[in-house]
Amino acid sequence: MSAFITDLFQSIFTPGPTSSLLVATNVSFACLQLVLLLLLIATYSIHFLILSFLSAGLWWAINWFVSELKIAQALEEEKKRRTEEMAEDSGTEAETVIDTAEKGSREIEVLEPAGELRDRGGEGSRSEAEASTEDEWERVSENEKDK
Repeated sequence: MSAFITDLFQSIFTPGPTSSLLVATNVSFACLQLVLLLLLIATYSIHFLILSFLSAGLWWAINWFVSELKIAQALEEEKKRRTEEMAEDSGTEAETVIDTAEKGSREIEVLEPAGELRDRGGEGSRSEAEASTEDEWERVSENEKDK
């Protein structure tokens, strides 16, 4: 019994479901169901029946999740085993293949100009904000010349 408790304590820090943790979980839920049944018989309260259904649903969900994890782990191990077999068959280690294909076309599309081009960088194209800022700097520099 002490070996089970030690194993259970160590399985808490082990990732994934371990056998001792599953046994402890199932025994705990079975005891909970027994207590809820005894309370239902003693009190005839529907609350214990509802709690029993909720507990059974959670118990089932936990066991279902563990079975799905085992299936996923088995698939992952099978995939890993196949990769190792392929590496052994080819006589080389498994290599990572990097796709160096460039996306897009290497051809250049020439566009014809659609309209007339206008020069927008001239003196007359300044916005009012730019003009007022430059005018203020001119005034500041004139005032400094006067001093």
